Amino acid sequence: MATYAWRGRNARGEAVNGQLEAMTESGVADQLIAIGIAPIHIAIAVLVTAPTPTDDWLARLTRKPVVVDDILVFSRQMYTLNKAGVPILRAFAGLESSATKPAMVDLLKDIRSSLDQGRELSVAMGRHQDIFGAFYISMIRVGEMTGRLTEVFLRLNEHLEFERDVRERIKQAMRYPMFVMMAMTAAIVILNIFVIPVFAKVFAGFNTELPLITRGLLGFSSWMMDWWPLLIAGGFGLMVLVRSYLNTVNGRYQWDARKLKLPIVGDIVLKATLARFARSFALSSQSGVPLVQALTVVAQTVDNAFIGSRIEQMRDGIERGESISRCAAASGVFTPVVLQMIAVGEETGELDNLLFEIADMYERETDYSIKGLSAAIEPIMLAVIGVLVLLLALGIFLPLWNMGSAAMGRGGG
Repeated sequence: MATYAWRGRNARGEAVNGQLEAMTESGVADQLIAIGIAPIHIAIAVLVTAPTPTDDWLARLTRKPVVVDDILVFSRQMYTLNKAGVPILRAFAGLESSATKPAMVDLLKDIRSSLDQGRELSVAMGRHQDIFGAFYISMIRVGEMTGRLTEVFLRLNEHLEFERDVRERIKQAMRYPMFVMMAMTAAIVILNIFVIPVFAKVFAGFNTELPLITRGLLGFSSWMMDWWPLLIAGGFGLMVLVRSYLNTVNGRYQWDARKLKLPIVGDIVLKATLARFARSFALSSQSGVPLVQALTVVAQTVDNAFIGSRIEQMRDGIERGESISRCAAASGVFTPVVLQMIAVGEETGELDNLLFEIADMYERETDYSIKGLSAAIEPIMLAVIGVLVLLLALGIFLPLWNMGSAAMGRGGG
C-alpha cells in the first residue's frame, strides 16, 4: 500500500486536503467519495521525516488504548452502515476518517488494509483478538458464513452493553466499601505511628501492669514501627506472588471456584456469569453455530475458569450424544427452574428463545442483588469499625481510668 496526498471539495464546496493509504489512486477516490468529498487531485505523498524514537516512545506511552466502549460504539456503527447497505470497505474508510482516538484509527486502518488484501473480516479482526475477544470474532465469522452480519453486529452491541452495565453497577456498589476500607487502613497506620507511641511514653511512667488490650496495642504499634520496611516489602511481594499464582491455569481455576462461594458477593458473581453464558449461548445458537462449537466459544467468554470447565463438560456430553438438559443438570451450576426451562426449550425447539429468557431472568436477579449489595455490606463495615474503635478506646483509656481510680482511692484514704 502507498500513501496518497489528495485535494478535493466537501459537500459545502469548501477546499479540503489530506493523506490516505490505498493500493491505487482509484482506491483513494472511492474512500473520498464514501465520506462525501469530491476528489480534485490525487498523487503519491512526499515522505516526511519520521519522528524521533523519543517522540514515538512518548506517544505510545501516553496514547489511550482501545476499550470496551470503543468496541461497543464500533459495533453500533457497523450495524447502522451494514443496514444502510454501505460496502464494507467504504464503511471502514468512513469510520477511520471520523475516529478521534489514535489507537482506534490504527485498528481500523489495519483491518481495512487486511480487507484490501482480500482477507475476510473475521480474519482481519482475528489479528486483534486481545481487543475484540474470541467470542466477538467467532460471531463475526458466523455472520459471514450465514449472511447475517448486520444482525450479528446488533446482537454483539447488545451483548457488550449488558457486559458494561453489569461491570459498572458492581463497581458503583463496591465503591463505598472500598473507600471505607482505605480510610480504615489509613487510620490504623496513623494511629500506630503518631498516636499510640505518645500514649506509650505516658504509660511508661505508671510503674504498674497495663491491661492486656493496652499491651497488645502498644506491642502492635512497636512492631509496626520497627518492621515497617519489611511490611511494605512483604506486602508488595505477597501481591506479586498472588498475581503470579492467579495467572496460572490451576490458580485461576481455584480462585474462580472460591469466588462463587464468597459471602454476599459470590451469588452475584454466579448469576452474572450464568447470565453471560445464557446470552452468549443463545446468540451463538440463534446465529446458526453448531452446539459443540458454540459451547467451546462460550466456555472461553464467561470469564470464569470454573464455570468454563463445567460448560466444557456439557460440550463433551453433547458430543457423546446426551441431551442438553441432562448435560446441564450434570454440570451442577444451574437452578432447577433453569434446568426445567432448558428441557422445555429442547423439547419444543425453542431453546434460543428460552435461553434469552434465562439470560433476562439472571440479569434481573443480578440487578436486584447489586442494588442490595451496599445495604448488605454496610452493617458488616459498621461492625468492624465499631470493634476497632472499641479496642482503641479500651486500650488507651482503661489505664487512665485505672490510674484515676487509684488516685481517688489514695486521696480518700
